[in-house]
Amino acid sequence: MKPGSFLNGLLAGLLLFQNPVVAQPTHAPVPGGVAVIALPAGTSHAEFLGNPVLITGESANPIALVGIAMDQAPGPAQLDLVSGAIAFDVLEKNYLTERLIIPDNNKVTPPARDYDRIGRDRKEMMAVFESFTVNRTVDAATLAFITPVKGRISSPFGKRRILNDQPRSPHSGLDIAAPRGTPIKAAASGIVRATGDYFFNGNTVLIDHGQGLITMYCHLSKIEVELNASVEQGAVIGRVGQTGRVTGPHLHFSVNLNQARVDPALFLPSP
Repeated sequence: MKPGSFLNGLLAGLLLFQNPVVAQPTHAPVPGGVAVIALPAGTSHAEFLGNPVLITGESANPIALVGIAMDQAPGPAQLDLVSGAIAFDVLEKNYLTERLIIPDNNKVTPPARDYDRIGRDRKEMMAVFESFTVNRTVDAATLAFITPVKGRISSPFGKRRILNDQPRSPHSGLDIAAPRGTPIKAAASGIVRATGDYFFNGNTVLIDHGQGLITMYCHLSKIEVELNASVEQGAVIGRVGQTGRVTGPHLHFSVNLNQARVDPALFLPSP
């Protein structure tokens, strides 16, 4: 052992203890991605496009997790602080195109009789997506997501979708195919903020993990959690189904961050 190596190792260990590694999503500053930005010490508030962003880590080394919407144009962007701003670049990202045939064409082009229901569904879900729970600490444990269901990735995030030859919005989540009735688990601990049978999403659960980090679980055959319940990571919240606009049984899993739908794969462990 070289002279001083033991002391250097001890000091390094002490520094690691004082500044533990913070679990965080993969840095991917692209449309539909997440920008992971180091902040000045003591920063407790930051905004992107007027929306507050999630801040995690120790006060001496805070980190902002900035969700970037799919329709964000590539180019210069900035994170606004109480005094000043941090500039960063949104990089280009190309997503694939997917063509699907939906047996029930009313789920692609809804009749007028369903407009009111669709509007109520959207309003209820948007109230959750637009919320920002400041009294929940988003720590390393919260950000270390687990995959909510065992299955095959049948459709990744971001695909440009053409349904029954009609262009529709890009795929805003991750589809995991699994047999009907397969247990679905909460990806992280949080509070159930909405449940319901929605026109497009079918049986759905939304969980608030704090500071604008919301996960959504769609097309369930059964919901097994109550509204406003606190759930721990890994708790069974429902079962895989094929309710709503689907081609087969699967879980549509989405992640909302500062009102932007971002790629859930950035939060999940590597396959």
